[in-house]
Amino acid sequence: MQASQASSRLGQSRTSIGTPAAPRAERFRLTGPSVRLDPRIYAVRKDIADIALADRVFAPHYAEAEQARVAVPSVALREGPSDDARAVSQLLFGEGFAVIDSEGGWAWGYGLHDHYVGYLPAAVLGDMGAEPDHVVRAASALVFADADIKSPVVATLPMGSRFAATAEGAFLRAENGFIHSRHAGAIAAAEQDVVAVAERLLGQPYRWGGRGGDGVDCSGLVQTAFALCGLAVPRDTDQQAEAIGEEIADGAALRRGDLIFFPGHVGLMADGETLVHANAHWMAVVREPLADVIARLQPEHEKPVLSRRRVLP
Repeated sequence: MQASQASSRLGQSRTSIGTPAAPRAERFRLTGPSVRLDPRIYAVRKDIADIALADRVFAPHYAEAEQARVAVPSVALREGPSDDARAVSQLLFGEGFAVIDSEGGWAWGYGLHDHYVGYLPAAVLGDMGAEPDHVVRAASALVFADADIKSPVVATLPMGSRFAATAEGAFLRAENGFIHSRHAGAIAAAEQDVVAVAERLLGQPYRWGGRGGDGVDCSGLVQTAFALCGLAVPRDTDQQAEAIGEEIADGAALRRGDLIFFPGHVGLMADGETLVHANAHWMAVVREPLADVIARLQPEHEKPVLSRRRVLP
């Protein structure tokens, strides 16, 4: 499908095809069949779609994404505009969010780091502000009112939170307070050991859809750990299995950093025999023998291990 003209803006939020164009907007015409896209990573609903997808899908309305940044320590990304809707992921402080639609106090769009689509409360978003250049590397980081560990704590940020800062002694001065330099570092200085990053979250509760804010799920642990090592990976286990790394040959020994994919689950090898993973069995991030995990899955799955993949050389 092709768009005869590209529009830089279709009204403030929505413009219906076939209605008079809003001021400064161009009308366009679509031809050809609509393409089926994965709704997890493409912002398409029955009533509206991202204008960037106008060359692939038909929709009654299109909207240009408006970028915002998460201004709270963490927020669940949900499948519907309700606190009762199932969480599908989580965004962390300083991460970007592309708003496609906003109504009833809820913003619908996608995270800029992985394009994952969902709803979050519009009130948690702020303007883009300064581009983050630092990231929380510890399991969590305290934000102090002053550059003094005895000063009041004004917030706690989870691993992976991003912020702009300048050095001030042993602290990093951010917009909303001071973070000790032992808890965070420059984004440009990527870490080298993905397993060591994941192990900082040992003991953290298992949380469906979590990426480190008060809990983490299996693919969220993998995504967060690789992100701190400078490698962007998709959000869900099936996406990760298809998009990253290379299949390890049958019979080849496993090593630190290898990914093991199970039905609906993923973990990282700490060594040739030990898996680090966030799991609902222990309801926590744990280290345990890979053989124990396989034995636990065998009664329910004919093939407990679906794939073994090596991401790092």
